[in-house]
Amino acid sequence: MSRSAVNRTILAVVGLTVLVTGVLALAGGLDLYGRLGVTTPVGWPFSSPHQRVLSDGARNHWSSMDWWWPVVLAVPAVLIAGGLWWIYAQLHRTGPTMVEVPVPDGTGVALRLRSKALEDAIETEAVALPDVERVTAKVGGGRRLTVRTAVRLGPGGGVGEAVAALDAGPFTHARSSLGLTELPAEVRLKVAERRRQRRSARPPGVG
Repeated sequence: MSRSAVNRTILAVVGLTVLVTGVLALAGGLDLYGRLGVTTPVGWPFSSPHQRVLSDGARNHWSSMDWWWPVVLAVPAVLIAGGLWWIYAQLHRTGPTMVEVPVPDGTGVALRLRSKALEDAIETEAVALPDVERVTAKVGGGRRLTVRTAVRLGPGGGVGEAVAALDAGPFTHARSSLGLTELPAEVRLKVAERRRQRRSARPPGVG
């Protein structure tokens, strides 16, 4: 899964959770259930403006457990640490954010391409190659661009064939599109193992 897909998934899950929680809290705070004559199920959260998040009985019951307070302290700490790590991952980038594209006979004209767009183009073309299951591409370097890719092949995939296909396909197209005479590329290949079939404990013909 690419970085952009992970970001979209995280934002979608967090956004949906916040939206549902906000709608429930708003409905309970405005007493919409009582005004509309709707009977909420037992234990439904935020069913009225006077409902507590945790009742006295539930609070006393859970707080008497030995694991309650460690969990109360650990869960927010993990969520905060995960959020800070995600923010740092978005702000921190080892490679260039923009790639300069030379323009033939374009004196004084400079075009720039987002390196993320170049990475997505390489990943999209590479993952369509035979035996390729997953690809991650990263553009690095300064004035001399380099492409680092991690490729996972399916069971029985040929390493030599995959390298040749990558060089003749995505890398060549990226080099020609950028107008470069060379584009150094580093490829890390991993071949997935074959899944072993589970043998039945019963002999053939036994129902």
